[in-house]
Amino acid sequence: MSNPARQLADVITMPARNLGGQAVDAVGTAAGSVRVWTANEVDDWGRDNGIVNRAWAASRLRWNISVGGAEHIPKRKGALIVVNARRFALAPVFAALAIGAEVDRPVRFVGRPDVAPLGPAMQRLGGLLPIPREIESALRANELVVLGAATENTNRSAGVVDHRIVGSAVMAKVPSIPAATVSVPFRRAARVEIGAPIRLSRKRRGPLDELETADALQAHLDALLDEFGGALTGTPLDWMPFNGIGGV
Repeated sequence: MSNPARQLADVITMPARNLGGQAVDAVGTAAGSVRVWTANEVDDWGRDNGIVNRAWAASRLRWNISVGGAEHIPKRKGALIVVNARRFALAPVFAALAIGAEVDRPVRFVGRPDVAPLGPAMQRLGGLLPIPREIESALRANELVVLGAATENTNRSAGVVDHRIVGSAVMAKVPSIPAATVSVPFRRAARVEIGAPIRLSRKRRGPLDELETADALQAHLDALLDEFGGALTGTPLDWMPFNGIGGV
């Protein structure tokens, strides 16, 4: 025969136990929902496809980015895509997001720092360290990589292209492709215009190949920017200090 005092204790504590169980279940359900929302696939270079998709969706709230010349991007092979960049803009990041969405392939960018917390966050977006060996490894694995030229105050012309990173593409035997990034201040319209792969008139050996390819990339970027009319917007903004067309 059971102890009456124990039965009374069970009656008193049962609602509390049930309530506690329900709370645990609720917390478990909420945690499960968070895991589903944040459950992402991280690849060998640390790129998180789920985070990239959400970053692209968030960027569309600010920019309406169109991409032209996507036919120049290899469908399966690797390529180095070089873009112009305005100071304080994140042109390589947004160009990588826009091109990736257009061609439906993962696109990485050069330039993440090797310090926390910014470094790991940029790595999740597809950032690679600016180390030629790492870039070459990605290109040999048939990855698309975006490299930003040296930043300029405006996008009237492209900055110097790092020939060491271009050398990674030369060593990996993948194409180097110029892509101009343009946008208008205070408007949503922005564009990434991809040019044809660089082909030198004659093949050189050693450092001269990467130096000439880097110079050719810069020249082709300038030509693409000229086609967009430089920084002119057709408004009085053209004559104000902040008139430069921003990088996307």
